Amino acid sequence: MGDVGQRIRVAVVFGGRSSEHAISCVSAGSVLRALDRERYDVVPVGVTPDGRWVLEADDSDRLRITDGKLPAVDATGTSIVLAADPTRPDLEVHEAGDVPRSLGTVDVVFPVLHGPYGEDGTIQGLLEMAGVPYVGSGVLASAAAMDKGAMKTMFAQAGLEQAPYVVIPDRAWRRDRAAVLDAVAALGLPVFVKPARAGSSLGITKVKDSTEVEAAIEQARTHDPRVVVEASVEGAREIECGVLVDAEGDPQASVCAEIVVHGAHEFYDFEAKYLDDAADLVVPADLPAEVSERVRALAVRAFESLGCESLARCDFFLTTDGRVLVNEVNTMPGFTSISMFPRVWAESGVTYPELVDRLVADALRRGTGLR
Repeated sequence: MGDVGQRIRVAVVFGGRSSEHAISCVSAGSVLRALDRERYDVVPVGVTPDGRWVLEADDSDRLRITDGKLPAVDATGTSIVLAADPTRPDLEVHEAGDVPRSLGTVDVVFPVLHGPYGEDGTIQGLLEMAGVPYVGSGVLASAAAMDKGAMKTMFAQAGLEQAPYVVIPDRAWRRDRAAVLDAVAALGLPVFVKPARAGSSLGITKVKDSTEVEAAIEQARTHDPRVVVEASVEGAREIECGVLVDAEGDPQASVCAEIVVHGAHEFYDFEAKYLDDAADLVVPADLPAEVSERVRALAVRAFESLGCESLARCDFFLTTDGRVLVNEVNTMPGFTSISMFPRVWAESGVTYPELVDRLVADALRRGTGLR
């Protein structure tokens, strides 16, 4: 990091190749606004939808949703490369016809990337190879949490209760569709059909009629050839809890929050989250103290069952008969101004800038390699 008093150099990486490109940009805008330029030397790095890394302008306002228009990485930016070489953890500018030039060493990468090719262990593996500390979980936990099928298997191994589900690999759907549909039918109705490795509720359909199952699976497959179908927990409340490690690396749970969807939306889909303002995020959730503590304890258990590090948002269903079912863990939750993770920690006494500071400090503490 250089001499004492030198600013920490943070590369904020955002955009990416997944269908959550725009939401990653919005999240990154909030992170860029929160980083104190007196403490940090900030390098905004955009990843275009085709995977090219570019040097972005340090302009957080450009990364907002404006009049329903979603932001995107500026593909005309100067190309840059992070070499997978731990002896040279620097960013290099690559311009046509010019000798590559270094932008200098990076101390920490904050990968504000959602979905495949960012939140799924891929960039984490690159950063491990490069020897650059980074915010968020490592390769295994990132990959497991991104794949809802793998995640649910690990939850089951840890004894965490969850709704019944079926995983549909691409080969099974192509080779024996009838058997797959029989397995889905055994779940009953309604069901949720989801891409296994997507987020922000993209590609999800709630199915109430068996004649609509095939079309819902095909819709999910436009995002991911691997699909998960879950039995709907009717009447359940959607409860979320943030997990953040302390200075010693021990996971701590935030206050609980609740998502209450209204209007024409039956569940917390993409439009309800980001475009229509069709959901209330109740922070803290109106829960009996005993239930709140149970959710918080289960959030830490879910976090640890996947081997998560740094941060996560843990989502649960509170059933009408009082059971708490784990739904999923998100290892890089949304960081937009309306996102749940920053809100639950603000209610827990950690402001947005403090949250970002703690994540950067934790990345430096952990470093890279086996731990």
